[in-house]
Amino acid sequence: MTGKRGLVLLAGVALAMVLLAFAIGGSASAGSSLATFLIAGIASLVVLAFTVRFESSHVSPRELAIIALLGALSALLRVPFAAIPGLQPSTYLVVCSGYVFGPVAGFMVGAMTAVVSNFFLGHGPWTLFQVLAWGLAGASAPLLRKAALRPRTLALFGICWGILFGLMTNAWMWVAFVYPLTLRTFVVTLLNSVGFDAMHAAGNALFLGLLGVRTIRILERYHKRFNWVRAEPVEPLEGTCVDGAGDAPE
Repeated sequence: MTGKRGLVLLAGVALAMVLLAFAIGGSASAGSSLATFLIAGIASLVVLAFTVRFESSHVSPRELAIIALLGALSALLRVPFAAIPGLQPSTYLVVCSGYVFGPVAGFMVGAMTAVVSNFFLGHGPWTLFQVLAWGLAGASAPLLRKAALRPRTLALFGICWGILFGLMTNAWMWVAFVYPLTLRTFVVTLLNSVGFDAMHAAGNALFLGLLGVRTIRILERYHKRFNWVRAEPVEPLEGTCVDGAGDAPE
């Protein structure tokens, strides 16, 4: 396991360095390369930490298969809705996955959503922060277990993550491509994406409110099937009768 973890770590560091070089090269002319380096580095470390944690979590093959399937399905849900700016049905499935399978699995479903869907929609330095935003949406979903599972609760959670998703990706765009870095330019950057973020939040509320509870119930049934435990045979105590034919007094 140590060897595998080391390979994952090295691959993650290499990927982070490539993304950082791409980000810095694209924003150096704006004079914000240091801030870009720091933010991209922090994001890379968070993604890498979740990846290493998932690799060492001893996930069963069946559960690994369903997580991979959910990530692929979430990515495919995003593609046909790309024509509607800001509408992201993927977030609904990422949240449901994290609620059922836990924070690490939820993060991985969110990460796969961004990576796989961007093969169709286009990769760039923004992919890292989409990975981070969707991943954290899935990782935070288990917090909902503390409250009653209701459509209203899920819808509110979806609205919050529609706003947070926009803040995270907009912060990256501001640092990497806007100059100078002032409060005014940050506000302008946020205002330019208000329509997209509002559509994302509204879509999350719609999908989670209508389909969230039912989807979670279905995933919970699969989760229970994939995590059953074989009962160990109980050894009889010394002097007890096992088959009903114990020693009878002569």
